[in-house]
Order: sequence, then structure tokens, then C-alpha cells
Amino acid sequence: MIEARGLTKRYGDRTAVDGISFTVQPGRVTGFLGPNGAGKSTTMRMLLGLDRPTAGTVTVNGRSYADFPAPLRQVGALLEARALHPGRSARDHLRWMAASNGLPVRRVDEVLDMVGLTDVAGQRVGRFSLGMGQRLGIAVALLGDPPVVVLDEPVNGLDPEGIRWVRTLTRQLATEGRTVFLSSHLMSEMALTADHLVVIGRGRILADCSMSQFIADHAASYVRVASPQRGEVADLLRAQGLDVAVHGEELHVQGLDAAAVGELVGRNGLLLHELTLVRSSLEDAFMTLTAASVEYSAREQTPAGALR
Repeated sequence: MIEARGLTKRYGDRTAVDGISFTVQPGRVTGFLGPNGAGKSTTMRMLLGLDRPTAGTVTVNGRSYADFPAPLRQVGALLEARALHPGRSARDHLRWMAASNGLPVRRVDEVLDMVGLTDVAGQRVGRFSLGMGQRLGIAVALLGDPPVVVLDEPVNGLDPEGIRWVRTLTRQLATEGRTVFLSSHLMSEMALTADHLVVIGRGRILADCSMSQFIADHAASYVRVASPQRGEVADLLRAQGLDVAVHGEELHVQGLDAAAVGELVGRNGLLLHELTLVRSSLEDAFMTLTAASVEYSAREQTPAGALR
């Protein structure tokens, strides 16, 4: 378990993390979301003892990371996959990490096989692609078979097969009862992976809840209706106090679920060609919640405003 209590980090007069408190429970994947500059990386660095908090605490299973004599046996982490000596081979890098934490050498080949790098284990990591570097970083995180795993943007540079592999791996780790703390900007992937979300903006907690609760709270769903009698259907639904918006040939209806809309229209003898519940995505919910917390926001430009 990871516990942050009143965690704060200031750099001069700038507050990067502002008194946040949250708990990452074992047995589930907890997604850590926020816009650029929100304080995610700073929080993870404080968790791993790389930055000292200005105030507050963050512990792993009740202890500070710095207090573990062999930290890789307790916490496996990927923060910067390219933080490697370019002239060292993948196998030698892992051997050095294993020796520094009293881990058996056989574990090196086990994790190389696990992440799919056995065939290139003897190559210098300076020649690795971004995706291969990510796989090696995950191998380091898993080297000590730790009960807590922290991964910051683990799918950067991975192809679709690699992304699916990371998703399956993180789900499996959680199923085994481990604590999994995962940061990513890929909302579609996070929606498939995480059970619980911690969302921060400008250094403060914006949400700490289940995935389903987050989407329900911060993005609206609607029923898409298509009918050859669109006008009559729209008038009927509005007469029942429902919110009805016209989008081309479709109606977007809020206030009743799809079954209730269909029954209402049917009872009144009107025809339907489509009746679909459209659920909002994690991306929709995230953008709605963090709109006021984005540090750098690009304005949309029309073709008329483009350079000539």
C-alpha cells in the first residue's frame, strides 16, 4: 500500500504539490492522471525518495522508501526508462541492479524473458529503441519481484502488441494482490487498465474514486435516437421534460435511459430506426474535470487563421 498524507513540494515560490493525501490499495490498478505540470512526476519522485517533501509524508507499506535496505525487493519503479548507461548491455545493467539489492543472478534472465528482451540481452542499451528501453525499464521494476509497482508512462514508444502486453501485465500484478500505481497520458489505455483513479491538477487532488464513478460524475451520457419522424419524436420527448438536442439526422436525449425512451416513443405510435446509449469516455470526463487546471492550453485555429 502507498499512503500520501499532506504531501507538499515547493520550489521557491512555486508549489508543485499542494498538501495532497491519497491511498493506493493492493489488489487493483490505480491510475494517476493529471495535465502536464499537475505534479504527477514530482509526487512519484517523492514516493521514491528522489525529492524531499517540503511537508507531509509518503510511505510504502508503512515505511519511507529510503528506509528499505533492499528497495527493489519492496518497490519496483519505472520513472525514466532512458536513465541507463548507454555502453552497458541490458543483461549487465540488470546484473548490477540485482547485485546492489542482493538478488539472485537467475532473476536477471527471468525478467529479460518476461519482457521479451532475451534475444538482445547482450546489446548495448544505447542502441535500443524507445520501446526496447521501456521494456528494460519494466524489467528493472520487476527484478525484485516487489509487492508494490510504480510505473510512469510505461507504454511510451511501444507498438500495439507492447501496449497490450503492459496492460495484461499490470492487470496480472494487481490480480496477484500487488499494489500497482500507473501514470499515463493515454486515456483510452487507462480506461482499459485502471480500476481506481487519482486525478490531480495544479498540485491538488481533483478526484479519488473508482473508474466508473469518475466517468459518471464528470461526463454526461446520452441516448442517440434516429427516426423518420424526428420532429414528432423530439416534441414528444421535450413534452416529458427531457433534454433533446438535434445533431444532423439524430436526436441526443438526456434524462431517461434507452429502454425508457424506446417505450415512451412506442406507446405513442412513432417509429424508431436507432436507439443507442452513448457512454462518455474517460477522456471526456478527464477533459471536463481538468479544463481549469491545464497549464499550457493551445487555442483552436480555423483555416482562415493559418499561415499563408
